[in-house]
Amino acid sequence: MTTIAFIGTGIMGKPMAENLQKAGYQLNLSESRTRAPASLVEGGAKTYPSNREAVNDADFIIVMVPNTPDVEDVLFGEDGIDPVLDATKTVIDMSSISPIDTQSFAARVNESGAAYLDAPVSGGEVGAINATLTIMVGGEEGTFEKALPLFGAMGQNINLVGDNGAGQVCKVANQIIVALNIEAVSEALVFASKAGADPARIRNALLGGFANSKVLEVHGERMVKGTFDPGFRIRLHQKDLNLALTGAETLGVSLPNTKSAQELFSLCAEQGGEDWDHSALIKAIESLSNHNIRGE
Repeated sequence: MTTIAFIGTGIMGKPMAENLQKAGYQLNLSESRTRAPASLVEGGAKTYPSNREAVNDADFIIVMVPNTPDVEDVLFGEDGIDPVLDATKTVIDMSSISPIDTQSFAARVNESGAAYLDAPVSGGEVGAINATLTIMVGGEEGTFEKALPLFGAMGQNINLVGDNGAGQVCKVANQIIVALNIEAVSEALVFASKAGADPARIRNALLGGFANSKVLEVHGERMVKGTFDPGFRIRLHQKDLNLALTGAETLGVSLPNTKSAQELFSLCAEQGGEDWDHSALIKAIESLSNHNIRGE
């Protein structure tokens, strides 16, 4: 049986790990930071007090943590897994982190003989639960083919987009597009509501036209109903847009609308909304417009 050490069982990681378990994989879980989810333990996952112990007999190591320093800590920190890596193991980082640092991490892991894939995901908590994630992979084709059954247990739209780092570049591009879509839907619904129209009816009408999008469908409904419990938190989208803006500065690329979206997320954060769902960007537009589409 293939054994997977899964490090990072949070909002996204937990359902991803559950789907791997349902597909028949043996899971090793590290409790170096937090206790392993009861559902996974009850399903047969083994628990270990440290990352290194969890990785020892694993064929694959999946890392799903919030940010670049967290990935670096898992790989090379005090309880880093690097000393126990060898040619029998494949590291798959499914976090959303810096493409440049990813290339460095991959090179260091490869020195141990282990293979490395960067494989960030899109689809939010719903996609993680339903195993419908989009998975953007950077790495060698042979390693990708070996890991493909694992990806198939967690997602549907799975693509090898290039060498190590390319998966993270793709995810940054994804987050730019999602943020600007959220901003566009927010502006449209606030405009419609301020003009005296019912935003719920406007949204329903637009679902049948060229303006339709997954953001209008899912997040537009959140905006109308005011349900901003996180699937994907504003602070995490801020992190991703910061990667985009930092990378753009290095490359000499202009991203004016990405900068605008980041400023709106920052306005939400100033209102205490770092942990709101990113669809709550509409609250920044509402604040600037002195108009709430829900009449709150």
